[in-house]
Amino acid sequence: MSEVNESDRFECVIVDVIDTLMWKGVIVEEIESGGRVYFGKVRAEDFDYVPGDILYIGIKPLPYELEELKTEVSLYDADDNRLDWTFL
Repeated sequence: MSEVNESDRFECVIVDVIDTLMWKGVIVEEIESGGRVYFGKVRAEDFDYVPGDILYIGIKPLPYELEELKTEVSLYDADDNRLDWTFL
């Protein structure tokens, strides 16, 4: 298996978008692996994506483990703007 670099982006499809008062909750599924990630604080303004649209995720290992968390996963649009991040 090849090493994943911080600049690598993986195509994913939006599975669901959840509207809250200030944020959008976005569930994406990585196309090749089928793995899903939930991003809970995507800014609602200018977010006009719907289920089926394509976004991108990037991953990087944490320099140290936080309890059981080992990886930072970020959500990006096609212009490489970071929309949100989470730890896995």
